[in-house]
Amino acid sequence: MKIGLLGFGSMGRTHTWAVENIRFYYKKPPFDAKIAGVYTRTYETAKNAADTFGFDIAAKSEDELIYNDDIDIIDICTPNISHYDTLIKAIDAGKHIYCEKPLCVTSEQAKNVAQLAEKKGVVGKIVFNNRYLSALLRAKELVNEGRLGRILSFRCSYLHSSATDINKTAGWKQNRDICGGGVLFDLGSHAIDLVYFLCGRFKEVNGRSQIAFANRLGLDGKPWETNADEAFYMTAELECGAVGTIEASKISVGANDDLTLEVYGTDGSIRFSLMDPNFLSFYDNRLPNRELGGEKGFTRIECVGRYPDPAGIFPGIKAPAGWLRGHLGSMYAFLEAVHNNDTQTHPNLYDAYHVQQVMEAGYESDKIRRPVLI
Repeated sequence: MKIGLLGFGSMGRTHTWAVENIRFYYKKPPFDAKIAGVYTRTYETAKNAADTFGFDIAAKSEDELIYNDDIDIIDICTPNISHYDTLIKAIDAGKHIYCEKPLCVTSEQAKNVAQLAEKKGVVGKIVFNNRYLSALLRAKELVNEGRLGRILSFRCSYLHSSATDINKTAGWKQNRDICGGGVLFDLGSHAIDLVYFLCGRFKEVNGRSQIAFANRLGLDGKPWETNADEAFYMTAELECGAVGTIEASKISVGANDDLTLEVYGTDGSIRFSLMDPNFLSFYDNRLPNRELGGEKGFTRIECVGRYPDPAGIFPGIKAPAGWLRGHLGSMYAFLEAVHNNDTQTHPNLYDAYHVQQVMEAGYESDKIRRPVLI
């Protein structure tokens, strides 16, 4: 399977790493895949990437890859506002889709993309890589087994500190004209997806945005007024009746890549931190209790490298895993789905559409200052 990669920033490099390392982490993959070509905004960057990583094609336009009969997959790592037009062209050309989040900048666009992919029969996957960390795979297993009972509440936050330095020039993800949204799109989409992944669909949201540093230097180095949310706070009710909070922020001083998740049910609870990704904390409320505590208490489950077959062979089940392991798992699952022509793989483009609906409702709620139904 030959992949046409659009964009070669940090995510383009990450996806390249994932494709090239599958053969180390998985036993006898049933497919063979490679990045065959790359397109970036400037040809010099594409040529440098192709020369460095051995890609066959340094394209001068995205159409050169999209309409190349030898390319099977289009991998999209470009700014958000360009996703929609690219997706429509690529799906219409019969290419399978691997797209960085968010899928589009509006829920209407996302719905159109999902419906077109379904009509064309192509495999489409959104990159919600955190789903594939061993601890969160274990969390999903516990939920599916009913170990949490009826889910009552949740808390999920994704905190960075990247917008706290007012002397730092804004990046494109801080410019709504390019990103289509602010931190809700960038970090909040991951938090929303994890709640959706473990707890189910959203029903209603109430959102508030925050811009702490209104003025800074723009992309051109000149004074610029911030136009994208630097933090976003949301309360939400799910279709299952659970109520909870989601927070996304780039103004959290001292934060690194602080994604945390808590889910509380009638029979148990789970806690996860991306800064401690090898363990999942689980509280089993069905264990016996005694005067001195009995057997109750949060247990740290050593998930580490314990991935289900055919994974887990490298570097071993006891070797700690990091952020990249989620991207590797996501890429493997996608390529396996393409190999099997499994158009129902998750998280698919309809999942991406639901996350887009939640984010759009959050922004609408912030605007009108009242809750919005999904």
